Amino acid sequence: MRGGSAAGGLAAALALLAIWQGVVWATAVAPFILPSPLRVAQALWTSRALIAEHGAITLVEVLAGLALGAILGAGTAIQLALSPLARRLLLPALVFSQAVPVFALAPILTLWMGYGIGSKILMTVLIIYFPVTSAFYDGLRRTDPALLDLSAVMGGSRWSELMRLRVPAALPDLASGLRLAAVYAPIGAVIGEWVGASKGLGYLMLLANGRAKTDLMFAALFVLALGAVLLYVLLGLAARRLERWSRTGR
Repeated sequence: MRGGSAAGGLAAALALLAIWQGVVWATAVAPFILPSPLRVAQALWTSRALIAEHGAITLVEVLAGLALGAILGAGTAIQLALSPLARRLLLPALVFSQAVPVFALAPILTLWMGYGIGSKILMTVLIIYFPVTSAFYDGLRRTDPALLDLSAVMGGSRWSELMRLRVPAALPDLASGLRLAAVYAPIGAVIGEWVGASKGLGYLMLLANGRAKTDLMFAALFVLALGAVLLYVLLGLAARRLERWSRTGR
């Protein structure tokens, strides 16, 4: 099934590329407005060292932000599940934080933290923190009440109840949150780079756009999209292992 899905996705991508190339040929549109896939491929090859240099910076930002956001989100969800005081204090703040567009915070983070990777990592953390927290917390709340009652009857502590019952039962929900995080993390990093940076794929896209090198801009965008897909696939595999372990313990 997964092989069929991959083949279907590849076929769809090839069809889109063929349509794109056909539109370019049929309309004779200027390359600086819409380069052909062949021009983009050529730019990707000729500028491979430049794209790799900037792509490595974006990769560091994405992975660091993803790791920190996942750890903070999971920790917050556990704290919310354990503490009524934390729920009273943190839940309203979490809900309110979603009323503020995260992208609007990028200029402020750049102002406070400068043009280095720190502001981009923090931007990535902020954009994935809520999905991970929300998904894992919902899973922790949906633990089978019968199991919790049995634990209480047998004198289990809150910590043993959490680690032996609630967390394993909530791992599929955490996995769903991580899948969303894999999609959102590159967005956070690139938005931060667009606002203010001297390196990264987002910066390279702006630089190429300003110099009318649209083929290079599309090449950087392709690398970014490919990286996001690979990250999603890898986290999807890890998520399935989490889900299987939660069911079988292996």
